[in-house]
Amino acid sequence: MIEPSSINEVLARADIVEIIGQAVRLKKRGSNYVANCPFHNEKTPSFSVSASKGLYKCFGCGRGGNVVSFVQEYEKLSFAESIHWLADFYKIEIEETERSPEQLQSVQTEESLRILNEDATKFFQETLLNSEEGQTIGLSYFKQRGIRTETIEHFRLGYDPEEGSSFFNAARTKGYQAEILIKSGLVKERDGRFLDNYRGRIIFPIQSNTGRVLGFGARILKSNDRAPKYINTPENELYVKSRVLYGLYQARQSIAKLDECLLVEGYLDVISLHQAGITNAVASSGTSLTEDQLRAIGHLTKNLTILYDADAAGIKAALRGMDMGLSQGFHVYLALLPGGEDPDSFVQKNGRSAFEEFIKTHKQDFIGFRLELGLKEVGNDPVKKAKLVNEIAESIAHINKAEDFTLRQHYTHQASVALAIDEAGMITLVNKYLQDQLEAKAKIRRSTTQEPESEPQNTENPATEQAKSPAATNDERQEWALLKVLIESGHLAYSETESVAALLHNRVDPALIKTALAREMFDLYFAEIGIAKADADPKRAQAFFIHHPNQDIRQKTASLLHSGQEVSANWKKMFGIGTMTEREEIDIRPESKLKAEMFGLAPTDSTVAYISETNSTLSYFEIKKLRNMQDLLREQLKQEADADRIGKLFSLYKQLKKEEQTILETSKTVIFKS
Repeated sequence: MIEPSSINEVLARADIVEIIGQAVRLKKRGSNYVANCPFHNEKTPSFSVSASKGLYKCFGCGRGGNVVSFVQEYEKLSFAESIHWLADFYKIEIEETERSPEQLQSVQTEESLRILNEDATKFFQETLLNSEEGQTIGLSYFKQRGIRTETIEHFRLGYDPEEGSSFFNAARTKGYQAEILIKSGLVKERDGRFLDNYRGRIIFPIQSNTGRVLGFGARILKSNDRAPKYINTPENELYVKSRVLYGLYQARQSIAKLDECLLVEGYLDVISLHQAGITNAVASSGTSLTEDQLRAIGHLTKNLTILYDADAAGIKAALRGMDMGLSQGFHVYLALLPGGEDPDSFVQKNGRSAFEEFIKTHKQDFIGFRLELGLKEVGNDPVKKAKLVNEIAESIAHINKAEDFTLRQHYTHQASVALAIDEAGMITLVNKYLQDQLEAKAKIRRSTTQEPESEPQNTENPATEQAKSPAATNDERQEWALLKVLIESGHLAYSETESVAALLHNRVDPALIKTALAREMFDLYFAEIGIAKADADPKRAQAFFIHHPNQDIRQKTASLLHSGQEVSANWKKMFGIGTMTEREEIDIRPESKLKAEMFGLAPTDSTVAYISETNSTLSYFEIKKLRNMQDLLREQLKQEADADRIGKLFSLYKQLKKEEQTILETSKTVIFKS
């Protein structure tokens, strides 16, 4: 287990904006940052990040939490793995207690691979730049390809000597076991002898979007018909090639800034484009483009331009990539470079300006490209034309999000005109493919979840699922409002002698809190935070709940402190009361208009707000308690036969009603829209 002190150090150092900004394109909006949610598909940003609170919250799918929660969800890691991930990012040493043998083995394997890959990268770099063989063979090749020294260092390029076991021997000297060297793909065993897998090759380290070396691509330099031109690291605990894009670490900021990603095929395409100043280019890392790779791009931009070779294989791969991009909501474009050229050769010969101008004038959207390419091949052949019509209809059907209906309609019209066919027939064909896609997805869901065919469920949009869940009752909303006030304002002064927390502790009956999690958090507050006035750390309560080990508590805290609640327009107009969200950057001081003279300070709207919110939530629970007592008296009155006793009970009942009316008249209750 990780020592609490190490966890606290990681939480103190981790910047939620910096970490989430590695994955999505954040835009400043007021005191917060917004983005399209990385956990569900959307066009309008509903994902909000608060730097001051260290929280994120999506108002579309409901996900929320702190920086550790984000790493857990986004990287698909456990809590402990996420702490290690953040510690690695910030170069923090982690102290741990003993683990089970299985846990220890798994963590040790991943950590060993990470350290080994870093050491291997340094070995290959050193060999390329400082050894005679590296300079003569590897460095000469890069120079011949026009790659400058600073670019070589930027991408951490390297070379493995042709002599069979140079890296293996260096690694063994450092204490690495043969098993981990083989697992990493850096070494292989043949006839009892250990050999470098990448001997005689130039090395392209493949990095995660935080810069960690996950694996390698290696290109042979000498002609050898028996050996593949490129080989890649086999998949292991660190490297899953379908999730990795070469150059994303170097390109991520530029992609977000320019709001466009250029997708190319090869390592050198990426390197040459970056060297020329075109820094928003990535490659699919030795594999065909995958949905996971598109998701990684989609967190930064939804504008994708594919730059593949103009040969048959390149065109086929580009068309497949276009369809996949459309199905994930991308605006997909394609540009084919002149015959025999690739991005590397084109930009080396013509320079950045010519390259950018060519892309600008030659890139086409998917339908324009499909039509131009297809109509050249079809000629007057009706069979080929029918096939083309179906292919284009199937591609249009990949635009399957409800909000993209207008775009789908536009492309359907464009295709029907270009193909000289009836538009209604084209619409019918597109709808057929849409239905086929829905049925295929439903079939996959049934096969994986064993759902009965008569009861298909839509699990694709978390926002839809959230909308189906029953709305919170008024009691639940008020209970969570109580927790929100406690966590945000409990340390503030309500009067000269009493804090907000002390007031609520003394006057709210915990038995009235029926929601289990709300009651647990209420009790936790007073057990861990207490009721002391003028807490030395005003954010102590927030930090406690934001970083609580219980995921449900972390998630709920994110919702409370990053809420989308609105104050009723009438109450806002009458009393000038805003939500805590609206006031989060205001320095809330312990005074209200009623207490201004007592504190010797001028009243402000912000101070009235937290006092009013406290009064509001307190009033609700006091009224609820009074009404419970009234209900009890009514039951007693029904059963009471003694006239004198009835009179006393009725008198008490009227007193309770009077107290209720007084609270209703004097409290400035904030009404929230549900």
